[in-house]
Amino acid sequence: MAKQELTCDDILKELRAKQYRPVYYLMGEESYYIDLIADYITDNVLSETEKEFNLTVVYGADVDVATIINAAKRYPMMSEHQVVVVKEAQAVRNMEELSYYLQKPLLSTILVICHKHGTLDRRKKLAAEVEKTGVLFESKKIKDAQLPGFIASYMKRKGVDMEPKATSMLADFVGSDLSRLTGELEKLIITLPAGQKRVTPEQIEKNIGISKDYNNFELRSALVEKDILKANKIIKYFEENPKTNPIQMTLSLLFSFYSNLMLTYYAPDKSEQGIANMLGLRTPWQARDYMVAMRKYSGVKTMQIVGEIRYADAKSKGVQNSSMTDGDILRELVFKILH
Repeated sequence: MAKQELTCDDILKELRAKQYRPVYYLMGEESYYIDLIADYITDNVLSETEKEFNLTVVYGADVDVATIINAAKRYPMMSEHQVVVVKEAQAVRNMEELSYYLQKPLLSTILVICHKHGTLDRRKKLAAEVEKTGVLFESKKIKDAQLPGFIASYMKRKGVDMEPKATSMLADFVGSDLSRLTGELEKLIITLPAGQKRVTPEQIEKNIGISKDYNNFELRSALVEKDILKANKIIKYFEENPKTNPIQMTLSLLFSFYSNLMLTYYAPDKSEQGIANMLGLRTPWQARDYMVAMRKYSGVKTMQIVGEIRYADAKSKGVQNSSMTDGDILRELVFKILH
């Protein structure tokens, strides 16, 4: 396996086996995995007494490359390793100069560079030097379609099961900010009644503040089933509770669903598993809504719906719209989807 292909799980597996590299360059748009790896190294490589002399944490805005190299060149005191963590490393100027240190790094130092909201140019010398001696890891944003799979596997590791509807409600409500999402999952675990190991939609409603009957997941189901009454009841609830149901989130989720539905018409294998594979869904049950929707909507109608959602999005931002409220825009969109 090429070094740049190491996943977060691969890196954590190595670390748990106490296989350490001289440098970990952690970069990318998704902060969650960068923090997960950096925190594991900070918490587990050194004992509490070793940390006193051998753990250095600096912030990119406060240091230059020379300071980082000097810290990395120090020998550990009464310990096998020393750990140097550079947080917010995207603020360090001339980071390229670190490549000189990496040509002959100190093997007793574990240097952890946390470069968030961007990536290193892989064509430059520094990327090549990192890959030669350590780990160059890119933490990518996960797609909305992968969120239910992420939630299910996160909870499984904690020994908790989660009902599919509860999973979809949470994924739709929180979106792909993994740090916030894992925070909400931890809150759910803590609030589970004693002896209970299954999260239900009722618990989501009670602890996260999403209505189990009136949410984007239920709106999507109503549209899939062409249930006009249910869809309009949900829109009315959204209108009365705009803070918990912002129109942009609803439009974004509908756009994602109907865009994916367009793709399913081209799936060579139209079984549950085939559609799940085509859309990159981790679990086949997520494909069921698409299979039902394919029977209710033609490809041409689906294409029109995608256009109508774009138009509604523009209206919600004030384009060609002087007087319509968010509720009016959604009501009109739902009418056009269902008729």
